[in-house]
Amino acid sequence: MTQAITFYTNPMSRGRIARWMLEEVGEPYDTVLLDYGTTMKAPDYLAVNPMGKVPAIRHGATVVTEAAAICAYLADMFPDRGLAPPPGNQRRGPYYRWLFFAAGPVEAVISNTAMGFSVPPEKEPMMGYGSPERALDTIEQAVSACAYLCGDHFTAADLYVGSQLGFGMQFGILEKRPAFEAYVARLHARPAAVRAREIDDSAMPRKEE
Repeated sequence: MTQAITFYTNPMSRGRIARWMLEEVGEPYDTVLLDYGTTMKAPDYLAVNPMGKVPAIRHGATVVTEAAAICAYLADMFPDRGLAPPPGNQRRGPYYRWLFFAAGPVEAVISNTAMGFSVPPEKEPMMGYGSPERALDTIEQAVSACAYLCGDHFTAADLYVGSQLGFGMQFGILEKRPAFEAYVARLHARPAAVRAREIDDSAMPRKEE
């Protein structure tokens, strides 16, 4: 019997990344919508994620938090979907590289830039990303080299990297480099990405007339 998947999220969160991944996987899942400051901090959910943050999934008895970890976990749990190069494949290295590059240096660049935090040049060696320019130049080279990060095949690494770049550009945190825009547009056209956006958009709070 297939283990049930429960998805904890809020449509105005990184849960959108996990939703897209769940739609790519195509397995049925139940969604629990949580509100900031109330149900997301309630004892029931803190038992799932003590951080009181989303997204999280429960797959059978296994709980996974952090959007990148959820992407990697689901790709491995459902290998027939082809969302990760198999172990031993030469593309497994680039897959890990860019998935974790986006979860580390790129996310840190986005967060620090959004908060107006600038690293003094003499402190750059202490930062995992060095400088924002260097980190973004590096990811730009990667998304410009091929259609996808692991060659000609879409993987969970593309989903996560594309989500980070798309978020950063949408809110004016990252510059809209042509290579970023072309890459994100290609990913956002995927049927699973379209479905995920429609689901999350429909769950957004409605403005009062």
